[in-house]
Amino acid sequence: MPITFSSRVTIGALCASLVASAAHAQSVKGVTKTKQGEGGSVVQGAAGTDGSAGDNGLEHCDKPMGALAVVEPQHEVLLALSRYKLSSPVSLIRLMVQQSNCFIVVERGAGMQNMMQERQLADAGQARQNSNIGGGQMVAADFILTPAVVFSEGNSGGVGATVGGLFGKKIPLVGGVAGGLKFQEAQTSMLVADSRSGVQVAAAEGSTKKADFRLGGALLGGVSAGGYGNTNEGKIIAAALMDNYNNVVGVVRNDASLQRNVGSLKQEAAAGGTTKAGAVFSEGDVLGPKIANVRLLAQPTDTGKVLATLGKADEVVVIGSEKDGYINVQGPTATGWVKIALVQRH
Repeated sequence: MPITFSSRVTIGALCASLVASAAHAQSVKGVTKTKQGEGGSVVQGAAGTDGSAGDNGLEHCDKPMGALAVVEPQHEVLLALSRYKLSSPVSLIRLMVQQSNCFIVVERGAGMQNMMQERQLADAGQARQNSNIGGGQMVAADFILTPAVVFSEGNSGGVGATVGGLFGKKIPLVGGVAGGLKFQEAQTSMLVADSRSGVQVAAAEGSTKKADFRLGGALLGGVSAGGYGNTNEGKIIAAALMDNYNNVVGVVRNDASLQRNVGSLKQEAAAGGTTKAGAVFSEGDVLGPKIANVRLLAQPTDTGKVLATLGKADEVVVIGSEKDGYINVQGPTATGWVKIALVQRH
């Protein structure tokens, strides 16, 4: 039976009434309540060696439990994020890690290339004298964290569908009420591997969701139906990452075998300015003099007894540790110490 209206009831008024009633009903049920991410990303604030600010909801530790490198997600994850004009989440995660003080963050991203460039300049003699840039100064990563993100955007029914179904094909303009109830959810995972053994030692997931009641488009040639705007996918993902990272902290905190002996961030930062640079040699490395007549000494000091004099063609093998700018080696005729600055790998 066709729907008829009195002269006092317009189609526009009926649509507006239906929209308002549906919005009120959903609001009463709590569907439109924001679960996370309301009023800006939950990941915000700042962090330095003296502490952090503006990091509500984040787990905190009295001291770091190890040094952590955060690597880029797989290409497929970055591609999916780019569809929503979102870049890599690595910077966001690194901010959270430093704010929490649960791990020391070490640079293994784009900045690593610049660090190595500075060392190359120093090796080539281009850096200012006493710049103190070289080998043996970088903090090793105890753990490698790899993030992943999966999020969905689906239509869970909607007021637009209800209004369109009521009027059917007889009034096609009602189809201009776009959208409906939109339910968004983000799921993330963080995998933590021991950098020495390569064994995955911790894994955790995080999630958050938000119901977004969206009404948009034109209604009967320009009568707009007011409502909520689209949820910012970035806020949802940031909230899920925070939830995820808090779970990672909980796993490592509850397992003493995973905790490494590192200093505070302030101590590590101070050490970076005082640790003397030098070549990094390992036991078994084969070295040779950079110049002729390099002295092989009995003690790691300039005043040590000379055991032999090495030519440029001679080779020595590292058999011990470094000390005071010298390295313990086995030479052609004796065992002793040579100045690190005068030898190089062969």
